Amino acid sequence: MTTARPDFLLTDLYELAMMQAYYETGQTGTAVFEFFVRKLPAGRNFLVAAGLEQVLRFLEDLHPAPDELAWLAGSGHASRDMIDRLAGFRFTGDVDAMPEGTVFFPEEPILRVTAPLPEAQYVETRIINILHFQSLVASKASRMVLAAEGRTLLDFGLRRAHGAEAGMWAARACYVAGVSGSSNTLAERTYGVPAAGTMAHSFVQAFDSETAAFEAFARARPDRLVLLIDTYDTIAGARRVVSLAPRLRAMGITVGGVRLDSGDLDTLSRSVRDILDAGGLRDVTILASGGLDETAIHRLVAAGAPIDGFGVGTSLTTSSDAPALDCAYKLQEYAGRARRKRSEGKATWPGRKQVWRHVDANGCMAGDTLSCASDPQKGLPLLRRVMQDGRRVAPPPPLDAIRSHAARERDRLPPALRALQTAPRYEVRISDSLRRLAADVDGFIDRGDAPR
Repeated sequence: MTTARPDFLLTDLYELAMMQAYYETGQTGTAVFEFFVRKLPAGRNFLVAAGLEQVLRFLEDLHPAPDELAWLAGSGHASRDMIDRLAGFRFTGDVDAMPEGTVFFPEEPILRVTAPLPEAQYVETRIINILHFQSLVASKASRMVLAAEGRTLLDFGLRRAHGAEAGMWAARACYVAGVSGSSNTLAERTYGVPAAGTMAHSFVQAFDSETAAFEAFARARPDRLVLLIDTYDTIAGARRVVSLAPRLRAMGITVGGVRLDSGDLDTLSRSVRDILDAGGLRDVTILASGGLDETAIHRLVAAGAPIDGFGVGTSLTTSSDAPALDCAYKLQEYAGRARRKRSEGKATWPGRKQVWRHVDANGCMAGDTLSCASDPQKGLPLLRRVMQDGRRVAPPPPLDAIRSHAARERDRLPPALRALQTAPRYEVRISDSLRRLAADVDGFIDRGDAPR
């Protein structure tokens, strides 16, 4: 199943204004733009690329609808000539990108667009919108996966997501990063992300007794049964599960797990584990939720709390400690000439670039080199051609294949980068050829000329 095509007008007004000016002045030569992140958020050691599939789908389907053109014509935001040009507008360019799930670092482009300048300019807003959010959430989710150390991790964040599209993309990005499943049912239908869920406190409250609520839910949803036991008293809830289990077993229903959603999860999980084990329910798992993030998960795991899995909502879907990446989509070449932004604190490296990754004898990442795409370096080049002349060069990979790639990337992280604490910065070396190109561009800029 595919999602609906976004409106052509879902863009910043200045993209349309610049397009019109480009057309009117004949600035329609080939442009190269790159998307990258300037710096890591506080506490982060790496980022994970995600959202490429949605970018390519956006570019493939890109065209204005007649009613959008009619509105634009009457809005005063575009000239008649601009409207006529947009009537046949399609994306005709090339895209090179890092595969989704790839670990990346500041200054490294994860996507490059090569297209006529008006096209490459127009797509800026939506490309940033897509890549920023999914990479943000995938990076946050990867930290949680590492903190969980192999325990089940579930995305419970749909209800706190900043809108429906964010909830869908978050579920997808989380799954790419290694989260086991999501509470989002539509994400299973759309992307194949396994849907998972238990029950709410309101369900228990709706019955006259906790035992009655447990039994009613078990009869209605016997498969993968997980009971929420902290509505009133967690310890009493655990004992009621033990008492009810034989009766359910006689009906052919097995309690798969219990969920704790409040209180001191370390202490409570130990008490609940003892009660379940003493009652012969050693196979019943314990799932914890309720305001968790990677730091809380790490503490519980490090303390040896007998928790088998975690459900995480707000902190995951909103990346609450770092809700935005300092990212950009910048012009690096136009009409065959390298370009560079030199704003203080926001200078860019010019030209078409490639990232080469080095690994050590153990297969761990051991530094990257950022260089001109025309100047091959040692290591594995990370950006690959994924779209040519507006069409994909290959079918989209299955989501599970992307997820497997992300897992391999996590495994290749140096131990220091896998930790939650800030590690020494991973080395991204700037090649001599790229430094020379930047100096050449600067020289032309200072003379008021354009570099060739």
